[in-house]
Amino acid sequence: MENVIIAGSGPAGLTAAIYTARSGLKPLVLSGFIPGGQLTVSEAVANYPGFFEPISGQELMTRFRKQAERFGVRFKAKAIKNVTKTENALEVDMGSEKIETKALIIATGAQARRLQIPSEPKFYGRGISGCAVCDGSFFCDKHVLVIGGGDKAMQDAVLLTKFANKVTIVHRRDYLRASAIEIEKAKNNSKIEWLIPWIVQKILGKDTVAGVILKNTETEDVRELNCEGIFVAIGHDPKTEAFKDLVKIDENGFILVEPGSTRTSMSGIFACGDVCDPVYKQAAVAVGQGCMAALDLEKYLQKEK
Repeated sequence: MENVIIAGSGPAGLTAAIYTARSGLKPLVLSGFIPGGQLTVSEAVANYPGFFEPISGQELMTRFRKQAERFGVRFKAKAIKNVTKTENALEVDMGSEKIETKALIIATGAQARRLQIPSEPKFYGRGISGCAVCDGSFFCDKHVLVIGGGDKAMQDAVLLTKFANKVTIVHRRDYLRASAIEIEKAKNNSKIEWLIPWIVQKILGKDTVAGVILKNTETEDVRELNCEGIFVAIGHDPKTEAFKDLVKIDENGFILVEPGSTRTSMSGIFACGDVCDPVYKQAAVAVGQGCMAALDLEKYLQKEK
C-alpha cells in the first residue's frame, strides 16, 4: 500500500513529489514513457524564475528530477491504464502490474495539438512552438506564422506583434471560430496579415524553420512563404483517458477541481498542472499547483487517520 502515487513527471508532478517526500509520505512517481512532460521539447526556457540565462527544458526537468531523487522520491517508467476505487484504497492498474494507494495526484499534463505533417517533428522546438507566451521573445524582428482560427490564435498573434516584425495568421477555413472582439483586435493590428483559407503542407529549412509551402483549400493553389517561426494554436488534448470515468471532466477533457484547491470530484484524488488548466499552461503555474496538490493531499491523509 502506497501513501501516494503521482501520475506524471512534469513540473506539477515533480513539485508534488518533492513536497510529499519532504513530508515523509514516500511518494511513488509514475513518470510515463516520456519523462519530463511538454517542457522537455522547449529548446530554451527564459521565463522560469531563478534562471538568469535561458535553460533548455530538458535540463530544467533533469534538475527537477535530481532534486526529487535527493529527497527519496521513487520512480517507475509506467503509465496508468485504469484506476478503481475500492473500500479503503485506490487500485492503480498499469497493465503489467497493479498497486494500491491511499491517494493519487494526477499530473499527466496536456499535449499541444500538432499539424500532423511529415516535416513537422524535425522542427518542433527549432522554430515551431505551441506557446507564444513562452517563446515569443526568441523571435524578435522576425516573421512568424500563427496557425489556427480560435481565440487562442488571435491572442497569440497579437502578443507576438510585440516581438516579431510581421505575423501571418494561417487558417484552413474561410471563417474564424474566435470571438468577434478577439478578431477585431487582430484585424486592427497593422503587423498582422491573413492567409485564409490556407493550410501548411510542408515546413522548409535545414536545422531551423526557414519557410513553408502552403496550399489554398478552395482553389488548391500552392505558394511558398518565408518565415522564421511557426506557432501552432489549434488546442491542447489533456491526458485524461485513464481517469474520465473516475473524476469529473469538462467538455474539452480537462479535470475539474474545486475552486481554490486541487481536489477532484473523487475523495483521495487530486489534480494539478495542465491536466486541469485550460487557460494558462505555464510551468510556473504548474509548479504552484503541484505544491497545492501536495499540501491538499497531506491534509486529506491526516483527516483520514
